[in-house]
Amino acid sequence: MDFTLTDDRRMLADTLERFLADRYDHPTRMKIADSEAGWSREMWGEMAELGLIGALFSEEEGGFGGHGHDIALIFERLGRALVVEPFLGALAARALPDAPREEVVAGTLIPAFAHSEPATAFDPARLSARVENGRLTGHKVAVANAEAADIFLVSALEDGAPALFAVEAGAASLTPYALMDGGRGADISFVAAPAARLDTPLDLVLDRALLALSAEALGVMERCKDTTIDYLKTRRQFGVPLSKFQALQHRAVDMVTEIEQARSAVINAAHHLGTDQGPRYAAAAKYTASATGRMIAEETIQLHGGIAMTWEYDIAHAAKRLSLLAQILGDEDVHLMRFAGM
Repeated sequence: MDFTLTDDRRMLADTLERFLADRYDHPTRMKIADSEAGWSREMWGEMAELGLIGALFSEEEGGFGGHGHDIALIFERLGRALVVEPFLGALAARALPDAPREEVVAGTLIPAFAHSEPATAFDPARLSARVENGRLTGHKVAVANAEAADIFLVSALEDGAPALFAVEAGAASLTPYALMDGGRGADISFVAAPAARLDTPLDLVLDRALLALSAEALGVMERCKDTTIDYLKTRRQFGVPLSKFQALQHRAVDMVTEIEQARSAVINAAHHLGTDQGPRYAAAAKYTASATGRMIAEETIQLHGGIAMTWEYDIAHAAKRLSLLAQILGDEDVHLMRFAGM
């Protein structure tokens, strides 16, 4: 398996990294995440103009990417910058018909992906949401960017089989709240809401989402690791940098090693996306990213000491983001059981 980025992907990565470094620093991110909307429509428009949304879509879908490695590349860098804009919803919107999909790529139609329910974080077979005669009834929880959405991509059972449906935002009832790491989310209720069934298999939509979340967690972990190592090199105790203490060196090395394990799992999931083995590798990636993310969050906080708990310091936000990502669409226990059963 060749891990080298193609020239096009390297150019995309460089463009995204420069944009985020110039336009999405930590103070800007805090201002956006703490705003009433919890995201920036202006920033979203700039990202669309740069082609960052289009890179999630294949050429047939009106974009110029769409491969698993494109998804992983983009979400890893979004994670590193702790971006709160609705990229997960945009990724799910690949299932939409041509006309609304073009609006998503252009940044003018805002989608949100609604899958998790109170009784099940992931398993499609256990969904309580139902569609009968083109009407969807059910309840979804922890839907990111729900207040901003123009359209919801909702999982539900129809005739006993799980599928994905498009529901206009006006047909839903929202209970919004602030997310633990910044940004906004909501619980959503649908009562006989008009729903259009989409052709893309729900399993593929979920595999893409799991890959994206795992890659995003990888980016957050990289940020934590780099910041922690810099801190150990700078902070002094007993007249020497903390990085001189062997016990702390070992803990830093453990962080690097575990992150590389997570990276391998993400690469495998990206490579096998859309194949028969796709669900298995997506489950492995989500398990590894969730378990490793918790470990990295804990080590980052402990190696920084009290400063890591201050809201003004970016590491506090990164650790919270890792904790949240570990729960979205199922935690490590859920996906370890899925992997073992495949």
